[in-house]
Amino acid sequence: MLPKLVNPETGRIHTSYNQTVAATGRLSSSDPNLQNIPVRTAEGRRIREAFVAPEGRVLLAIDYSQIELRVLAHLAGEGGFRRGFAEGADIHRRTAAEVYEVMEPLVTADQRRAAKAVNFGIVYGQTEFGLSQALGISRGEARKIIGRYNERYPELTAFREQVLADARESGRVTTILGRHRPISDLSANNRNVRMAAERAAINTPVQGSAADIIKVAMVNIHRRLLDEFPGQRMIMQVHDELVFEVEEDRLDAVREMAVTEMESSVTIDVPLKVDVGVARTWAEAH
Repeated sequence: MLPKLVNPETGRIHTSYNQTVAATGRLSSSDPNLQNIPVRTAEGRRIREAFVAPEGRVLLAIDYSQIELRVLAHLAGEGGFRRGFAEGADIHRRTAAEVYEVMEPLVTADQRRAAKAVNFGIVYGQTEFGLSQALGISRGEARKIIGRYNERYPELTAFREQVLADARESGRVTTILGRHRPISDLSANNRNVRMAAERAAINTPVQGSAADIIKVAMVNIHRRLLDEFPGQRMIMQVHDELVFEVEEDRLDAVREMAVTEMESSVTIDVPLKVDVGVARTWAEAH
């Protein structure tokens, strides 16, 4: 399919980015959707191998590290997460140590995997059924993990409850830069409808704030590319990742500038960090 979408004038594929499709405020991609190419599958890697920098240029991929958890730590005022991010700790290993009451070096791979699933799932209203399915464990064990997690991180429970209370009162939720999303159905009689509204209410301030952060970075980087680095291009945005096509002899300067802008686009209570990859193909750079 992708070869059929190559523009005959440029010899390239050009996606369209949409500002108002995703309710959380994220940019979405269409015709083709370049944000929906799997990262961890063989097929996804093969597709990404087709995106190749021209001779003399490289692809620079810069990806926010655990941006939604960092935003959550900021919004919820969660001290353990804040300390972990400030210290550069493996936040999933630290969470596992807290939940399973073991020292960090003794955390097993399965325990870290469970902690990671809960850390990310908590933003989306993780249920014991969902966690049991994700980890291949019983619902009883999933219930225990979520219970221990809530005991160890009460600020996150309080945050979720406060967001829902505010949303029920005002009919909306807000991101860190003041964007509003109306939320209805929080009092719906249908349980599934009500729970979907609750997930949207909790998720939007987190994912929407992450969208705010990368959009600010994109605007600032675009201006600096025009002013300081003519000919260097920001060519893709894939959720928390920006991809650039740059001349090899300008790589170091563009990388330093882009990393600085991404890590300082918005000031929150935990440091913003990025991961950087450089290669001729998108598959190798990510």
